[in-house]
Amino acid sequence: MATCEWVRKHQPLCLIGDSGTGKSHLLIALGTEAAMAGFKVKYTLAAKLVNELVEAADEKVLTKTIARYGRVDLLCLDELGYMELDRRGAELLFQVLTEREETNSIAIASNESFSGWTKTFTEPRLCAAIVDRLTYGGNIIETGTESYRLAQTTRAQAEAAAANTAAG
Repeated sequence: MATCEWVRKHQPLCLIGDSGTGKSHLLIALGTEAAMAGFKVKYTLAAKLVNELVEAADEKVLTKTIARYGRVDLLCLDELGYMELDRRGAELLFQVLTEREETNSIAIASNESFSGWTKTFTEPRLCAAIVDRLTYGGNIIETGTESYRLAQTTRAQAEAAAANTAAG
């Protein structure tokens, strides 16, 4: 993935896994590699993008905003699936995905498996279309279920307890 061949081929990337499994770190690292390889990269949170699209639609500059997101070689969209999107927000996000389809890459990180995306995209047909666009000809990496942060905290607590026992 670090060779950025998938970006050259305009393929999507989906990083799926529970919180704390390294999705955001991997997303940022791959985006950084793409930028260092000369690609134009934009990183944003899914909720922030949807809010920007809603504001752009209200201000009658939606076409310009979608075109701006369509011009970057790689759009890194983090935290997709953390918040439920209303129908309007989901439709606007769909427009960005459609603009990019097979012309530029998108990489997303989500804590939900695709089957759970119906909680984020409450309209089933729209949800299916979004999953279709994000997976067609793409790469899917499952980062697992065990949180690195939780494991570090548990390990630190065990070490502290052992140190207290040895000292006391």
